[in-house]
Amino acid sequence: MDFKVPNTLAEQIANYLAERIMTGQIQPGKRIQEATLATELKVSRASVKEALYTLERWHLVEITPRKGASASKLDAEHASELYDVYMHLLMMLAVRLCERWQDSDRERVMAVVSRAVKQMQTPSADITAVVEASFEVMEACCDLVGNPYLTEALTNFKPAVSRAYYLSAERYRHGLTQTSQFFTRLPQAVLARDVEQAQALIREFAEHQKVMIQKALSSS
Repeated sequence: MDFKVPNTLAEQIANYLAERIMTGQIQPGKRIQEATLATELKVSRASVKEALYTLERWHLVEITPRKGASASKLDAEHASELYDVYMHLLMMLAVRLCERWQDSDRERVMAVVSRAVKQMQTPSADITAVVEASFEVMEACCDLVGNPYLTEALTNFKPAVSRAYYLSAERYRHGLTQTSQFFTRLPQAVLARDVEQAQALIREFAEHQKVMIQKALSSS
């Protein structure tokens, strides 16, 4: 059994707030008062402050000098900027994966992809389960590539991207057929070491997701 260090109090607070921000319980732009939150959760302000710095790294909170913290903005323009950067990180991951995967990795890659596709093809798919399964694919690929800087960058984007999915859940649900097709075709390109095809699939899919989320945010 692997040894796992328990989450610190600050990490627990960060995860608690992240879930509330991602699911829209804390709306974009809403102030997060350190003192109020510390009293509510019965923790120290120092732990809350540390948690807010973590959320800032996850792109869920903006901290402004002399004004404090607030849930970061997420309108159509911000979603576009978010997806542009995330797309290029995924394309970099695909390039490294095409270069570095070994025959012994094939079974692991296909197993995690299969679980994700199964979630997407489930009638009345649960968006939370789909999003988590999608990120499990990304995390497995990061592990195989073994670039700690790329892994950290993608991990820090996970909460913000998840938030975009949750706030456009119904549109995302209706696009799951295309999503499952993407997750089926991309591994084929990677296993064939076809870098150009892998990047083209990511670009096409990311652009489609970006437009979908922009429409959802514009109409909300």
